[in-house]
Amino acid sequence: MDNANIPAFQTFFNYVGLNIVWTSITMYKYGIKGWARMVYKDGWRYLILSFCDVEGNYFTVLGYRYTTILSAQLINFWAIVIVVVISSLFLHVRYKVPQIVGIFTCVAGIGLLMVSDHLTGANQFPAENQVKGDLFALLGATFYGFSNVLQEFLVSKRPMYEVVGMLAFWGMIINGTQAGIFDRSDFRNAAWSGTVIGYIVGFDVLLFIFYSVAPLVFRMGSAAFLNISLLTGNFWGTVVGIQVFHETVHWLYPVAFVLIMLGLFVYFIIDNAWGDAKKPWLGANQERGVDGVGTARRRLEHPEVMV
Repeated sequence: MDNANIPAFQTFFNYVGLNIVWTSITMYKYGIKGWARMVYKDGWRYLILSFCDVEGNYFTVLGYRYTTILSAQLINFWAIVIVVVISSLFLHVRYKVPQIVGIFTCVAGIGLLMVSDHLTGANQFPAENQVKGDLFALLGATFYGFSNVLQEFLVSKRPMYEVVGMLAFWGMIINGTQAGIFDRSDFRNAAWSGTVIGYIVGFDVLLFIFYSVAPLVFRMGSAAFLNISLLTGNFWGTVVGIQVFHETVHWLYPVAFVLIMLGLFVYFIIDNAWGDAKKPWLGANQERGVDGVGTARRRLEHPEVMV
């Protein structure tokens, strides 16, 4: 963006902000000694989570630097594959036929969006290094897949403030170190301006909101549901383009959006009343899970909160 290619640095302040808010809450809840004991006991789990998350952000942004937007978006589908495979193998999630149909319906919808972009000539900026960028995007999607599944597992068993706080704590250290090593020369050579700073601030604010809300989606839905829900991003970006920049779109866009929303409905609603909230690794009555906002255990133990 405006000759400022700093893929690690531009996410750093997201982790700083999350750490200030959520780690502070965790320390208030546990006390300094209790927080230190938690870090000593379970810190390695969150270190792995943070590493996967930081590298997912880093390589995805780096991939956009070298390849086309169209290629990067297509490769991001790989995260859904990783999530489904890892969830099946390690968390014993069993996807039923309606869920598989829902996933493929969503993918078909996003495929129509890509076809529309190709037909209208959108996103056709030349790639600096197509193969290199595609490999970076693939690696980023892989890290995202692992990060999403691990976060779903942890947030179903531990308080949300602990998970997000520790993700931010280790993420700030890893991301800061990475930015200092790999972004140092780019940082010095960047064409800094109010516009560039505004982009970074806006980007980090949106990431902060996303990271603070995502754990609730993992509890009420799943890592797979979050990833297929994010497929609607292209459509909403187009709505902004139409309203703000007066762009025109191909007739396939509304068709694609209907397919994506239909797929989400089939995946999450038709299958069963609980959706994905009831996690198979937490026991029949979710007794091994945390009683927190959005968890099936809370709804089982406190049915009066169900709406």
